Amino acid sequence: MKIRLSKNFFIIFSLDILLLILSHYCAYLVRFEFEIPGSHFEKFTAVLPYALMIKLALFYYFDLYIGMWRYSSLNDLFNVIKASTVAFVLLILFVLWRYHFEGFSRSVFLIDYFFTLIFIAGLRISTRLLFELKYRQSGRKGAVKKIFSVLKKEVRDAHRVLIVGAGDCGEKILREINDNASIRYKVVGFLDDDPVKKGRKIHGTPVVDKIDRLSKAVESLSVSEVIIAMPSAGASRIRTILGKCKDCSVNFKTVPGMGELINGRVTVNAIRNVEFRDLLGRKSVKLDQKKIGAFLKGKTVFVSGAGGSIGRWLCRQVCRFSPSKLILFEIAESPLFEIDLELKEHFKDVEIIPQLGNIQHLEDPETVFREFHPEIVFHAAAYKHVPMLESHPWKAVENNITGTENLVEIAGRYGCEKFVFVSTDKAVNPTSVMGASKRICEMIVQNQNRPENVATRFMTVRFGNVIGSVGSVVPVFKEQIKNGGPVTVTHPDMARYFMLIPEACQLILQAGAMGEGGEIFILEMGEPVKIDDMARDLIRFSGFTPDVDIKVEYTGLRPGEKLFEELHTESESVIPTSHSKIMVLKSSEVDIAGLKGNLSVLKQAARQKDRQQIRSCLHEILPEYRSVLWRKIQRNKEITNEELK
Repeated sequence: MKIRLSKNFFIIFSLDILLLILSHYCAYLVRFEFEIPGSHFEKFTAVLPYALMIKLALFYYFDLYIGMWRYSSLNDLFNVIKASTVAFVLLILFVLWRYHFEGFSRSVFLIDYFFTLIFIAGLRISTRLLFELKYRQSGRKGAVKKIFSVLKKEVRDAHRVLIVGAGDCGEKILREINDNASIRYKVVGFLDDDPVKKGRKIHGTPVVDKIDRLSKAVESLSVSEVIIAMPSAGASRIRTILGKCKDCSVNFKTVPGMGELINGRVTVNAIRNVEFRDLLGRKSVKLDQKKIGAFLKGKTVFVSGAGGSIGRWLCRQVCRFSPSKLILFEIAESPLFEIDLELKEHFKDVEIIPQLGNIQHLEDPETVFREFHPEIVFHAAAYKHVPMLESHPWKAVENNITGTENLVEIAGRYGCEKFVFVSTDKAVNPTSVMGASKRICEMIVQNQNRPENVATRFMTVRFGNVIGSVGSVVPVFKEQIKNGGPVTVTHPDMARYFMLIPEACQLILQAGAMGEGGEIFILEMGEPVKIDDMARDLIRFSGFTPDVDIKVEYTGLRPGEKLFEELHTESESVIPTSHSKIMVLKSSEVDIAGLKGNLSVLKQAARQKDRQQIRSCLHEILPEYRSVLWRKIQRNKEITNEELK
């Protein structure tokens, strides 16, 4: 194996020379009780160069210079033992041939052998320990619990696996595969673009080539599966790797980013199929752990909508920061049961309190506040599906608006520290009942930051669509592909902002920790993604060709939908914060008296299920609200009974 001459190699080589000189010298010191006679010191200087040449040559032969120290394992330790043992035997034979052992102490060579083992193996193990300590101090909860791995196992009929990425993530995956006999994988090599790593070994497994030469490595090593262990890679890089995997007809999986891992540990169980979220190109969120810890640690936290897509992940992220109690408030029994079980299994130090209740009924959340007195409130409960609320606008009023009013009132009355409302980009210049209801909720929350409510700080976090939430386009598209198509897209030009659920929830926590009251935080959403492009990518991921194997059909915009979403209005100025992915909106003040009067009329219309009156009230409150029906009313155009329904 050719050694790549790098700075690390010269450091290793130089340290080995010093340690070998030291071990030979210490052997003489121990043998002669720390007073080496002059004649024996001459023997020491005479044989030392030959001892160095023999040992270093054998260290090279047994691959001691192509391993990566931070990943030193039992395999590397055995290589040290083998190299030192053979060197001991050859050195004895050399001295016997050259000097016939005349004037030499035989025990010196045996003592030197043990010192060589201790120094050379100790250097490599101590390096591994230093890296482990560094991981723990930097807050990585996935720090390795064991120091050594077991010998690389041979598994009959195992899948031959190639890992793309020879970094920390790839090493952890390899180590778990080697440690777990039930995993029927055999890692035959790594690919990595770092030229320093090529030719080196991790736990005895070589870094065989660059990533661009994936097809050659798959063929030469008879690989049946590729694991992409590059959680920080960009979307374009992942697309390129996926294309190469498809070109050589090999199965591929990926390791998710750290934000998706609840406990931060990279394990084999985390490996999953590549999905559209991997191609969004969103970098992992850097959180101010200290600030969020001070915000949540030891507190009683209340999450409404705890069984929903956002609520579940929010609860998981909250638990990472060790609150004393987490209250799961949810109207749906089964989702509440599931998240309760999950959190109690993974976070045994947090008291998890499930509470069935409805935010529309003031007495339900008030009973919980009276008993547990939560200090932090995350309000994520809402009806969110645009077409459903267009058909049932009174539900948007009852659940989204009245429910938010109830929680806001109770939080202020019981003196909570912070109230964080989870909003949506559909609240900006709304064209749907759902978006209008969320904008009114934002106004209600902003209205609470008055001198008489000084004990509680109210704030809003607004962001776009999240990949993987219940009812979002990705699960719908995947089901349509599974059924053979067609995949339905409303409009070829429709675009939306997307982010991952874990990322959204992490940024909600960060904004909550930063907020002083009255802010509307918006999250950095990147570039909008065309829904048509998303559908076609998902078809390709599934092994089909768009419009050949599976058709893409355009169905037209649904009621309340618009082609493009916005994160803020023209009248709202955007102010950066100390966090690169979070900004604050400076918006105009709310007319409190006018809002309350209009809300009273709106609620009365909702009780009567009067669709037209509800929309009229929404327009009175929000002049920027522009539904299709309202535009027809303004132009005195006839509205069909079907449209009214």
